[in-house]
Amino acid sequence: MTGLSPFAPKLQQLLERDPYLTPFEKDIERRYATFHRILKNIEENEGGLDKFTKSYQTFGVNRFVDGGLYCKEWAPGAEAVFLTGDFNNWNPFSHPYKKMDFGKWELFIPPGRDGFNPVAHGSKLKVVIRSQSGEIFYRISPWARHVDREGTNVNYDWIHWEPAIPYQRRHPVPKKPKSLRIYESHVGIASPEGKIASYKNFTYNVLPKVKDLGYNCIQLMAVMEHAYYASFGYQITSFFAASSRYGPPEDLKELIDVAHSMGIIVLLDVVHSHASNNSEDGLNKFDGTDSAFFHSGPRGTHTLWDSRLFDYASWEVLRFLLSNLRWWIEEYGFDGFRFDGVSSMLYHHHGIGEGFSGDYNEYFGMHVDEDALAYLMMANHMIHFLHPECITIAEDVSGMPALGCPIAEGGGGFDYRLAMAVPDKWIQIIKELKDEDWNMGNLVFTLTNRRHGEKYIAYAESHDQALVGDKTLAFRLMDAEMYTNMSIISPLTPIIDRGIQLHKMIRLITHSLGGEGYLNFMGNEFGHPEWLDFPRQGNNESYHYARRQFHLADDQVLRYRFLNAFDRDMNKLEERFGWLASPPAYVSEKHESDKVIAFERANLLFIFNFHPSKSYTDYRVGAGIPGKYKIALDSDAPEYGGHNRLDHNTEFFTQQYSHNYRSDSILQPNSLNEIDGQPRRKQHTYYVEVYIPSRVAIVLQNMDIQN
Repeated sequence: MTGLSPFAPKLQQLLERDPYLTPFEKDIERRYATFHRILKNIEENEGGLDKFTKSYQTFGVNRFVDGGLYCKEWAPGAEAVFLTGDFNNWNPFSHPYKKMDFGKWELFIPPGRDGFNPVAHGSKLKVVIRSQSGEIFYRISPWARHVDREGTNVNYDWIHWEPAIPYQRRHPVPKKPKSLRIYESHVGIASPEGKIASYKNFTYNVLPKVKDLGYNCIQLMAVMEHAYYASFGYQITSFFAASSRYGPPEDLKELIDVAHSMGIIVLLDVVHSHASNNSEDGLNKFDGTDSAFFHSGPRGTHTLWDSRLFDYASWEVLRFLLSNLRWWIEEYGFDGFRFDGVSSMLYHHHGIGEGFSGDYNEYFGMHVDEDALAYLMMANHMIHFLHPECITIAEDVSGMPALGCPIAEGGGGFDYRLAMAVPDKWIQIIKELKDEDWNMGNLVFTLTNRRHGEKYIAYAESHDQALVGDKTLAFRLMDAEMYTNMSIISPLTPIIDRGIQLHKMIRLITHSLGGEGYLNFMGNEFGHPEWLDFPRQGNNESYHYARRQFHLADDQVLRYRFLNAFDRDMNKLEERFGWLASPPAYVSEKHESDKVIAFERANLLFIFNFHPSKSYTDYRVGAGIPGKYKIALDSDAPEYGGHNRLDHNTEFFTQQYSHNYRSDSILQPNSLNEIDGQPRRKQHTYYVEVYIPSRVAIVLQNMDIQN
């Protein structure tokens, strides 16, 4: 039983937290009712959520206890269905499926001689579809668990994968982190060599780096099988198959298991927003029609992505997608998901040509695909009901209200949502403004402008900014000299100096002020040079830019090591103090002419001087907690490529005096009178005086508080 009532019992909590949603109360109730109706139907007609979402145990090809195989497919548009392959010498019609109700087909293949599996491990299979018009199509099962491409073949083959000794997990799953520090990764490019790297390489060469850097979560991209490598993993062809280009399934299971042994959880970048339009080795036209899993006609095609769009109102699509999520959790050991393309799912217009001004009317009405929203609610409910420790993250650029609120409140049920405006802001100010024209108030607004009650993953840049046609922050700051002046043997130039100092400051303020989680794309922590470009026709199939040059950060002669060290110590400090799991920061200073920002979070005092040339002595900064402060992190330290202008033995003592019209509350949540349901704490106002050099960030620790 689910224990859910027919109506969202905590909807009023959402409306009290955000009164602007009140005019849309009926819309929220209707969305919840749609979700609840689906859940009730699953309970009453499918034997419960547990059974329904384990459909991979019956669909596709599965071994029976007696050694035979049970095969099942959903092909509503087919006139007949057959199984062929190496096991029957590719006789297309010797093994027909029996037609069932609701477009389903089943086939039982008895065990071979002496009870052996009738289909050998590693052998090839195909589903043969005879359409209503009599055409014959050879297809890969939508539930195929392993596909591979032989030699230079364009299309993938379905490989029956049933090893005699399957991988056995050796390590317990870490507990869900209170503070989420994500290392966004792509296995194929995780090597300095110009080739497709392997799961093994990532396990033994990259995981130790991730652990050393202080990240406690890896988000793996491009794992679900995709025929076109240059799609970055976003044109899925086989939803239940881990990409074979990096190695066999057992190697991915080992990767996740070893990550768990290091205390690192692993999220899958799941793509349920669309599918590849491939039919030979994809889901498209599986039964010979343009519908089945997808909407028919124009509604079933994404014009910009040239891909197919799921029909989320279809019962069998719900079965397929929900089972797919559970498969990755239970078969491979993933600890949750980052859902890609949520904005495209939520709206019939898929966000194409929409600016999303923040007007709440943009989030309610006929342009919202409430079937897709109900699916996302079902996905989150299923994941958290069956695997409470799992984490879900929504990639939504539209800002849909309550997407990160509990389903019981009428929300979408995601644990986190990406703060997608933050990297755009950094790009905009670096591209368009001189350093002296940076607006401190606007920067703080962008970093703190998030919905109260919903948790956000902040990031200065992700894989999006690394792609060819764009630039990473390091490249924007230093590309003119990154190839010639990153050695400590050569003189430190103004361009390199500026880039190194701002790179550290941008990351620290994003990490500490921008959300309740933090994300970094692999290699960007040390300012990886160049862009990311996969082999494709446009670059003569080159792998030159489809790699990560980790050796640059290990070279003691190169300045990349300074950025790497700062990123590591920034994460280690968060691990110690837990600011990501703490209430939002209190910003006490955003001085436009001084270019100074100061705020408090997790009993730490963060001070940033973005001025390109001015340093300040005895600079007065408000402090909510009295006592003695010392430097806990200093971006100007020599080990981070700084100029060593601060004495770390200095002790800063608070003085009691009103400063900057500061109220007597040390916290400033969106709610005026409480935070997380508790009254705001009252304290006297204090300040400290510090020396803050130009382009420097410092973090002060209150030494009178035990951490």
